[in-house]
Amino acid sequence: MSAAPVAGAQEVGAPVVYTPATPAHLDAIMALETASFVQDAWSREMMHDELTSIHNEYSVAMVGARLVGYAGLRAPERGREADVQTIAVAEDARGRGIGRALMERMLAQARARGMREVFLEVRADNPVAQGLYRSLGFTQLGVRAGYYQPEGIDAIVMRAVLGGEPAAMGAGTEGAR
Repeated sequence: MSAAPVAGAQEVGAPVVYTPATPAHLDAIMALETASFVQDAWSREMMHDELTSIHNEYSVAMVGARLVGYAGLRAPERGREADVQTIAVAEDARGRGIGRALMERMLAQARARGMREVFLEVRADNPVAQGLYRSLGFTQLGVRAGYYQPEGIDAIVMRAVLGGEPAAMGAGTEGAR
């Protein structure tokens, strides 16, 4: 676990604790999922499958007992490419570095699993997220027209190339399975 101070989300200066997600977090993740992705939230069953897959790493951001963010990475064993599956931060906790910290955890997990590249899709109408991803080394590869349904919003496909030699599978990671 790691902690960083955050103002606002629950109380001024309350630390944000980052930890691997488990099925025990499912209710809180689904509450944030449905609040964040009103039109296209994943089902409870889909999210449960994501959390329990051996190919995935999910992390949560907690302020006290309140889940204020989560992110997930698919990084199949013996693979070299990982995908950021999802990321969400509670609206009242945004702008405090929680999304960046979650993404840094996803990139660290990808490196720990020996991945050489990480891909993601981001809504074309979300310039804040696009800027975050660019600041973390992601570059645009292309556009998937109408990817986000039912609104028909385009997805920008982005990739980060991970530097250095890949680490051994699961080496030194708190969330590796």
